[in-house]
Amino acid sequence: MKHTPHFLLTDPEEVKRLIREHPWATFVSATSKGLVASHYPVMVDEEAADFTILSHFGRPDERNHEIGQHEVLVIIQGPHDYVSASWYDPGQLAATWNHVTAHLYGVPELLDKEETYEALSQLTDYLEQPFPEGRSLDEDEQWSRNLARGAVGLRMRVSRFDARAKLSQNKQPHIIERVTGELDQSNPQLAQEMRRFNH
Repeated sequence: MKHTPHFLLTDPEEVKRLIREHPWATFVSATSKGLVASHYPVMVDEEAADFTILSHFGRPDERNHEIGQHEVLVIIQGPHDYVSASWYDPGQLAATWNHVTAHLYGVPELLDKEETYEALSQLTDYLEQPFPEGRSLDEDEQWSRNLARGAVGLRMRVSRFDARAKLSQNKQPHIIERVTGELDQSNPQLAQEMRRFNH
């Protein structure tokens, strides 16, 4: 990402929060056959001592990415939106795009059959949690284990990350307030992030 020191997000706990709230991720690998990108849900491994994420790939995607052989980039995209110059003062014409984004780097390890099932169970429980009648793989373990054969779990310790919270911090307070108010109507999640970072 562009080096913008005043938008840097350096607290790993804030990046973990971003992952918890926006678990859909893009995995990018520079393989021996060229660039490969795939999209899968991720979650923070809350039991790991280090900053670690869990996910799974549908087979044979783990081979396409050559998982375990090299570093992988995992992109987490939080709330984002266009910020119109019409929300600025007259004469200010440079529109922008506000966003919260994290790039995670590490070498994932593939999980064995039992670990994969456990990772899938954890991920399902996590994603189903907000639903009043959320489902669990335990409801039909034989069927779930059958389905799990088409997937392979992965765990990645995040060796480094590069994250940005670009939320109009470089603007005057009345502009920040105006942009936040406009986004309250069209993108309340982004407006909420602006309040977190501009209080």
